[in-house]
Amino acid sequence: MNLSAQEARARFEQSPSAVLGTVDTAGQPHLVPVTYVLSDEEHVYIAVDAKPKRSTNLRRLQNIEANPLVSLLVNEYSDNWDQLWWARADGTAVVSGFGDLAEGLLARFQSRYPWYRANPPESLVIDICVTRWSGWAFAG
Repeated sequence: MNLSAQEARARFEQSPSAVLGTVDTAGQPHLVPVTYVLSDEEHVYIAVDAKPKRSTNLRRLQNIEANPLVSLLVNEYSDNWDQLWWARADGTAVVSGFGDLAEGLLARFQSRYPWYRANPPESLVIDICVTRWSGWAFAG
């Protein structure tokens, strides 16, 4: 059954990670797992620099610069198919400096993910303005 936008958002918010989908200039999709926090204003924020990386010149950031339309997907799988569901957030992304965004953003990341307490994200953040929530569940 299709989920309402409200139910899709609620399930999305409960999931600890998502898969970010971007597309490059040639139309090639690129998927990467991410951690995120939601705002009350229908934004999803993804910290970029909290894990060891060689640089911030990442393919996902290049793709967003070329084509800001993105999707995020969360899902629940179980051998009991009555428990299967997925939820998706589609939107437009921009890459910003972490300090340029809402003051409470760091606290949200640190509250949701203990890793960020000792390794606070400081550099870049992907800010996705969600334009559509959708989802599906095998059973109600």
